[in-house]
Order: sequence, then C-alpha cells, then structure tokens
Amino acid sequence: MTTRPIITLPDEKTLRQVSKPVAQVDAATRALFDDMLETMYAAPGIGLAAIQIGVPVRALVIDLSKEGEEKRPLFVANPEIVASSTELSDYEEGCLSIPEYFEMVQRPKEITVRYRDRNNEAMELQASGLLATCLQHEIDHLNGVLFIDHISKLKRDRVIKKFQKAAKLGKL
Repeated sequence: MTTRPIITLPDEKTLRQVSKPVAQVDAATRALFDDMLETMYAAPGIGLAAIQIGVPVRALVIDLSKEGEEKRPLFVANPEIVASSTELSDYEEGCLSIPEYFEMVQRPKEITVRYRDRNNEAMELQASGLLATCLQHEIDHLNGVLFIDHISKLKRDRVIKKFQKAAKLGKL
C-alpha cells in the first residue's frame, strides 16, 4: 500500500473530470483501493474518490469507524444511486481536496446504492445518516461535482479564490 498525494483546489481541471467505469474489479483495482484507503487514513478522512488521487475511475473508499474502533472499510466500484428519499438532512461537510473548509450541505437523508465490491460482487446498500451523506459526497466526485457546488455561488467563488490565491503565494 502506498500513500498518494491528494489533489486539492485550485486544480479544478482534474477534480471536475467525470470518472470512467471500472471494467472489472481485479488485482489492479484492489491495489488502487488499498492505496486509496492508506491515503484516506493518513489524511485523515472518512471517504476518498479515486479522482482525488488523480485516477479518473469510478472507485471510492469509505470508513466511518472512529479512532480506537476496528476499521470497517467499504470498497465501492461503479456506484449508482438507484433511490433517494425526498426527506433531506443537513450535514457540515468537508473534503480532503478542499482542506480546512467546512460548510452545511443538504442532501437526501436516505439513499440506495448499487455497486461492485472488492471481489467484483454486485451489491446493493441502503444508507442513511452520515453514510448516506458520505456516499453522495464521494459519488459526486466521480461525476466531477464538488461539495461546494451545493452551496451558494458567493461562498463557492470565495473559497475557490482563496485556494487560487494560496497557490499563487506558494502556500499549498
């Protein structure tokens, strides 16, 4: 397993790429999952999409276990949200690609996701709460969408300008 660099703003060109489907979850995909998990734990974070390490494939990892608990990683390839509740919930979201920035985002409270697991098995998962939010956040990444796209244009423009300025000043 290798810890890889996480792509951050202002690199919107990479972060906004739409990821391609994983042809089959094979040894190479499992190695990618392992690198993603290692990278996410090191950051530390609770979710990471492959595009965040510069690999434009539809793969993500999530682990909502708390420090000191047994790790419970979720490996997801080719996720598709097949159902969403009309009831919404608000969560303060952050992102490893937009470090140290947090904002309230409203998303469906419950979702159903179809995907391929680490063994290329077809799976379906009903999620609510933080897991539903995290899955939606990471699936957005695979579609070239950032969590700041769910906030006001004014706030989004401010955070993008902040990261552009920091990059120009060599502070990223």
